[in-house]
Amino acid sequence: MIQSMTGYGKACAQCGLRKVHVEIKSLNSKSLDLSTRIAPLYREKEMEIRTAVAQRLERGKVDFTLWVEKDESPTGCLINGSMVKHYLKQIEEISQANGIAVPTANAWDILVRLPDLTYPAVTEELAAEEWTAVQGVIGEALDRLVEFRTQEGAALERKFTEKLDNITALLASIEPYEKARVEKIRARLEEHLAELRGVDYDRGRLEQELIYYIEKLDISEEKQRLTNHLKYFRETMTSGHGQGKKLGFIAQEMGREINTTGSKSNQAEMQNIVVRMKDELEQIKEQVLNVM
Repeated sequence: MIQSMTGYGKACAQCGLRKVHVEIKSLNSKSLDLSTRIAPLYREKEMEIRTAVAQRLERGKVDFTLWVEKDESPTGCLINGSMVKHYLKQIEEISQANGIAVPTANAWDILVRLPDLTYPAVTEELAAEEWTAVQGVIGEALDRLVEFRTQEGAALERKFTEKLDNITALLASIEPYEKARVEKIRARLEEHLAELRGVDYDRGRLEQELIYYIEKLDISEEKQRLTNHLKYFRETMTSGHGQGKKLGFIAQEMGREINTTGSKSNQAEMQNIVVRMKDELEQIKEQVLNVM
């Protein structure tokens, strides 16, 4: 069964004091185009995350987001007291040296703008147990995205089958016009020859020319090749996922046979059928771009 490249997956889990969220979105792309936004604590694992995503998704424009929802316990930054004393001492020395009044009313307004005034209350490190739990969350989000892709792929397969059936029916509807045009060509040639009064012609030569002309307009080979392409497209859909590029190539070959049929069709009815076949094929080509 084919898979769509369009998908969405989300999962979350409580890991100690943190609630980890993973969200993955994907759209169609010629290859894997992965962009990541990862919470600082887990950035050291970015390559592992990229490898896991690439193995499961293979193709598509993928946006991966991992963020953390912490509990409400106060774990902010601490003020660096030694740096405060250091800055105040420098301010006093510079003020005295330049005869400037030492700022007192707005001293904190000045200090909070200076660098290194605070430092983290707790230095966070990623424990092995927590990373194992986060890997489980990532795997769950990937599972949901793949499930979404599979459902979208099933819808695409139904759409493709409908369009292939329509093309098959339209191809069969050409046959009556194809047989009738032989007699129309013969009648038209004889009509033109009859207008040439007093001119004798070889009936045998006329038959030869008629056969040559009809052979040039024969679409039997195009019909057979198009039938084979339609069959191959159906087989490829059921051969497993990751067939998007191959389906695209088959659709191109189908287009060539339909175009050649149209160029050989010298009847309005046949050309109308060819136009309808092209319309059905164009819808297939548009949707094939979404197949992984």
